[in-house]
Amino acid sequence: MPKIDAVTRELMLDSLKHYAKNKISSDFIRQCDAKNEFPSDLIKDMYKKDVLGVNLLLIPQEYGGLGGSTTDIYRICEALARVDLGIATSVFATFLGSDPLSVGGTPEQKNYWFSRIAKESLLVAYGATETDAGSDLVSLRTRAEHVVENGVVKGYKISGSKMWISSGGVADLYTVLALAPGGPSWFLVERGAPGFTQDVHEDKHGIRLANTAGLSFDEVYVPAFNLIGGKEGQGFLQAQAVFGYTRLMVAALGLGAGEEAIEIAVDYANHRVQAGGPLSEKQGYMHKLITPHYIRFEAARAFIDETAKKLDVSNHGQATEGAIAKYFASEAGNRAAEDAIQALGGFGYTKEFPVEKIKRDVKITCIYEGTSEIMEMTIYRGRWQEHLKSRGLYYANMAAEMDAINAKTPDLGADALACGLRGLAKLLEECRVQHLTRHQYVTFKLGNLIARAEVAAAFCRTLGKGATVEGCKFDLETLKAMCRVNAKEAAFDVATQGVKLILGAAQVADAAKLLADSELSSIQTKMHGVTEDMDKVSAKLRETFRK
Repeated sequence: MPKIDAVTRELMLDSLKHYAKNKISSDFIRQCDAKNEFPSDLIKDMYKKDVLGVNLLLIPQEYGGLGGSTTDIYRICEALARVDLGIATSVFATFLGSDPLSVGGTPEQKNYWFSRIAKESLLVAYGATETDAGSDLVSLRTRAEHVVENGVVKGYKISGSKMWISSGGVADLYTVLALAPGGPSWFLVERGAPGFTQDVHEDKHGIRLANTAGLSFDEVYVPAFNLIGGKEGQGFLQAQAVFGYTRLMVAALGLGAGEEAIEIAVDYANHRVQAGGPLSEKQGYMHKLITPHYIRFEAARAFIDETAKKLDVSNHGQATEGAIAKYFASEAGNRAAEDAIQALGGFGYTKEFPVEKIKRDVKITCIYEGTSEIMEMTIYRGRWQEHLKSRGLYYANMAAEMDAINAKTPDLGADALACGLRGLAKLLEECRVQHLTRHQYVTFKLGNLIARAEVAAAFCRTLGKGATVEGCKFDLETLKAMCRVNAKEAAFDVATQGVKLILGAAQVADAAKLLADSELSSIQTKMHGVTEDMDKVSAKLRETFRK
């Protein structure tokens, strides 16, 4: 159960915002970005218990930490991303690097290592990625050979290399995935171990304040105690156990960076006068460049929070949900930053305004912890199995859930989404009957449409309870307008793009029947009011982000 209540969580977030305002100036960020410089003193300061102790969130209370929940940590990740995504990535690296220990460590290992991480404010790195083993770890080449004394395995010698490791050049402690005789396994390696070297900091497109470096291992000795879990062959299981959690954190990073970009754009638009009035009052400007993004952000927030609450109970799992959250939020944040540059015109293209940097930074959320394409495949595979196991009822049942929400709260657009979900169920069945999933592009597109539909469903579920999500800046009526737009557009996208997908990949004898099965005609009748709701949301954005 969560150990930090909502009030305490908000106090922590306020402390972080106050610290950032006083210690992390825009000039400082620009200078570090220009120099491609990791702000080591700043990160170490943030880790101090008497300053922020942000790293303590990931450490259980019994080892000197705060024992933060998934909800606590995603809120911190979102807030850090709004300050600077490179700094956020550096903190996230310690969260990520500690996950194998958290999931697979023995009680003795957790007591020893977590206590040290807490007391010594250690920076931790997660060493999994290799040249041929990025999002797919099956091609692992780093080896861990037994060191045997008197017939007993006393330790291991690790040889190989890693690349693209966040905090790779600056960490104090590394969790390293290597192929042991008994199978893939995680090992703890300390900085300074003989034969262990760190490469130079990569000269990256974005997140330049985050150190990224390769690692080299030349028969690096570690004692048997450093084998996480004390048993070989558990590495992939330990990694997969936290994919839902770690990808949810990347979703929060994408959300935070995207929010910051759009809010900068709205503030600019409130003050930029064109053709007799501020840009923020121009419908075309808002509807094209601003408003759709914040609608997606609030939908993403609902899905992220819903998944976090599940992880607060189960502690791991939710791999498909984590993939949906990461895919939707990171793509939304990236598109928003792109449009924020356009919204500021020439100013947005200069380094003086932060949207240029945010765009360079946020792209990484579509790449690390699994590319968007890997996420599409993961989403498709997870929900394809659900479709088959349920004999086509998985999304039909979700549609029934939306119908029930609509009966109770008919102003969320859940009726339109129900039609879209029934269309999605029929789309998946048509793909099964016609064997269309042999086309890789079809599986990518299915992953996209599934994510679109499920995020919209989470938004409806949240507001159907009459609730708002922590961190949301809007009243319930504004959120309902957002939800209506999102639900209707998600349903329309699923139906129209689904029909296009099948027509493009299959031999369809009766296109008219396919159109009817897609629920498109039912969805079309429910699309009215979208422009009016967009106007309402635009007005609220102008008001909320006026500085």
